[in-house]
Amino acid sequence: MSDGDARPVTGSIESTLLDGVLRLTLSDPDRLNAMTPALADDLCANLQSIGSDVRVVVLSGEGKHFCSGANLAGVLKDPEALADGGAVLERHYNPLIMAIHALPVPLITSIRGAAVGVGASLALIGDLIIASDTAYFLQAFRRIGLTPDGGAPFILTQAVGRVRALEMMLLAEKLPAQKALEWGLVTRVVPEDELDATVDAIVRDMAEGASFALGKIRQMAWAATRSGLDEALALEVETQRAAAATHDFQEGLSAFMEKRRPRFTGN
Repeated sequence: MSDGDARPVTGSIESTLLDGVLRLTLSDPDRLNAMTPALADDLCANLQSIGSDVRVVVLSGEGKHFCSGANLAGVLKDPEALADGGAVLERHYNPLIMAIHALPVPLITSIRGAAVGVGASLALIGDLIIASDTAYFLQAFRRIGLTPDGGAPFILTQAVGRVRALEMMLLAEKLPAQKALEWGLVTRVVPEDELDATVDAIVRDMAEGASFALGKIRQMAWAATRSGLDEALALEVETQRAAAATHDFQEGLSAFMEKRRPRFTGN
């Protein structure tokens, strides 16, 4: 993938790489960007194949909604899903969540309209979650006799605690963006017509940053969800040692001493 390359790929993913920013768009607006195994596989492949030319990833949905959840009509036509409800998760959705977990650069999610089911998981797994005031989040699994997937129990409990996570999963009520912000579930909520500009400003800042350090920061935060203090401190030593050996650290130090804006190169 080269700078300026923009193309649709199978599974309705639109991918554009420009100036270090990889934009991935769920593109099936007629079905509110409903998730399918093929779409999950293609999104996963895009994330696993990023190279050193990518400094930040932006995930969004085409049209007025982010993602309406799994395409249930497709599930009814899928013998694999009907025979084993866990197989689709093991083979398609879980690898996607783990690919996001392993990203070496920050992930920004841009959310408008519906973020439902696995779509809510994809929205809320972002490192920075920027939501329009039209956005809402919904865990509706129990209304059709299923349990949450896409990492939702882990993501929600880590983000807002057991009580509020269970409120979302057991009551299956829409959580408006503003309330999600009050809960600490999203980073910012902005007016609908300001969402793209707000995301673009954050993206430019991330893309101009010290990408090695930014990637390590997000990995340290993920590691903290499953480690004790001693392990977290040991990881700090390891990552700080690696960051201090980069050219970007030398540039940042020079810029600080010279009272100028640093010119990071990602090395």
